[in-house]
Amino acid sequence: MRAIIVEDEVPAREELEYLVEAYSEIEVTHFFDDGLDVLKFLQEHETDVIFLDINIPSLNGMLLASTISKFTKRPYIVFTTAYKEHAAQAFELEAFDYILKPYDEKRIAGMLSRLESAFKRDHVEITLPNRNLKSHLNSQGQQSEIPTQASNRINLKKNDKIIVTDANDIYYAIANEKVTLVYTKKEEYTMPMSITEFDSLLPENLFFRCHRSYTVNLTKILEIVPWFNQTYMLRLKDLTEEIPVSRSKVKAFRQIMHL
Repeated sequence: MRAIIVEDEVPAREELEYLVEAYSEIEVTHFFDDGLDVLKFLQEHETDVIFLDINIPSLNGMLLASTISKFTKRPYIVFTTAYKEHAAQAFELEAFDYILKPYDEKRIAGMLSRLESAFKRDHVEITLPNRNLKSHLNSQGQQSEIPTQASNRINLKKNDKIIVTDANDIYYAIANEKVTLVYTKKEEYTMPMSITEFDSLLPENLFFRCHRSYTVNLTKILEIVPWFNQTYMLRLKDLTEEIPVSRSKVKAFRQIMHL
């Protein structure tokens, strides 16, 4: 699932981002602090869920939600606000949930679980045929006809060319709007997919999603530098770029690296 957060208070935005990362597989792709900017974005892009504050500039959250409710394909809307009095109006607009600030961690975790379940349920008609096909081929002994990700060869794109690359030659990848930037020792490639999609192509034993915007090759880590809030910055062999480990990924990273 892809999400955007609409919030004009930085601490509240960062806390919500952390909770979404910690308790779900939802990918937060963009942040906004102005209602009109959200509307412009949605005219050209699709998202699955909007975490929406009510008291925002230009176009408040209620007016924005009312406009979105008229869309043919509507994202889930979760209101995040300090104001109780708008709850009835929110549910008239068929909002998925109405979360009050300050955030309650258990409340957020429960909402995110229900949100992911609802998304799977609402998209079952899209995914079911593929599952049935795979099940049928398995029963017929034809599983090998379905492509797998067993190969460590990755097709990277540069200047309209496809460069077949050994996965271990990839140092890290960064989410950048609707594409993913992939870096080897000497080259930069642009992949026309989200970082979540690109991450699924990589060998799990080599790569770790250390941040919502970063995936890193564990074998390329040269130095692990303690950072604020008990997080880390990673320095890589051969490169000057430093890769952050987000707060929600620290526990898993320590286990993998035996820290």
